[in-house]
Amino acid sequence: MSEAILVAVISGACTLLGSLGGVMATSSLTAYRLKRLEEQVGKHNQVIERTFRLEGRMTEMEHEVRDLKEYHKP
Repeated sequence: MSEAILVAVISGACTLLGSLGGVMATSSLTAYRLKRLEEQVGKHNQVIERTFRLEGRMTEMEHEVRDLKEYHKP
């Protein structure tokens, strides 16, 4: 084999390994960031659900207070 062909094969192999390493690192980082984002979205959804339930309970309490005020009117 000539020296030029050997250098081209080694360069190609190194380029391939470097590209694969970069793709794997990027894929790992993307998976990590997606996991963190899913956790944050889950926490946000829990807050929204709790707020919705509290608003419903607040409406019920407002109705009960109104009814009590009407009951105790002079």
